[in-house]
Amino acid sequence: MDKKSQRFRRLGEKRVTNMIKHLRLIGNLANKKNYTFTKDEAQQMFEAIEHELDQTKKKFEHYSSNDFGEFKFK
Repeated sequence: MDKKSQRFRRLGEKRVTNMIKHLRLIGNLANKKNYTFTKDEAQQMFEAIEHELDQTKKKFEHYSSNDFGEFKFK
């Protein structure tokens, strides 16, 4: 495995682990004993999370499609 692959795997594991921890912390906000919130507020949080996840996925799709030098009309 080359250095770039090693760095990708090392950072990827660390960042995904951190993201999972933060998602669990967000999940803790659902505890009605400690917090009050509306369905709309919860929906807004999930829409923001889903938007960022979609944007991140698109970045990977963009780079993976160009790795092979393929031409595609947009």
